Amino acid sequence: MLENPEIDALDLKLLEALQDNARSTFAELGDIVGLKASSVHDRVKRLEARGYVRRYSAQLDGQRLGLALTAFVSCYTSADTGYDEFTAAVKEIPEVCEVHSVAGEETYFLKVMTRSTAHLDDFLTRLKQIKGLVRSKTMIVLSTPFERGGIALGSAPAQPVRRLQRAS
Repeated sequence: MLENPEIDALDLKLLEALQDNARSTFAELGDIVGLKASSVHDRVKRLEARGYVRRYSAQLDGQRLGLALTAFVSCYTSADTGYDEFTAAVKEIPEVCEVHSVAGEETYFLKVMTRSTAHLDDFLTRLKQIKGLVRSKTMIVLSTPFERGGIALGSAPAQPVRRLQRAS
């Protein structure tokens, strides 16, 4: 296992528990990792300060909210299109859930959610108006048999758990 000097196995367990339920209390998290709530509080605040936790959010059900269609759109932009320019433009489109800059033939990969194929068509019309977009290819999701909704932390590198030395 590779070593990460900033986090240990307990930190990973805490991150995994927070990812599973960000509404857990420090006492509940303490039960999971075998620490007192105050120690958990300190560790979580340290993890937040170091950027391991970017934000807390709820995972919503798009289907139940009327966003029945999920699609992935690969985009190829012209060589003179700036990264920030394209990213800023698609960030303003509410249907876009994720934007990924990718290696390979395409330049960007977007995850979008819409109400219907007509709504998707409207989105694609607006997307094509973005300066620098040369072509796009759309793949409509038929089903999602598995969605992790987080990062698989079992393979993340960590240091062995550090034990605090008590002052004598």
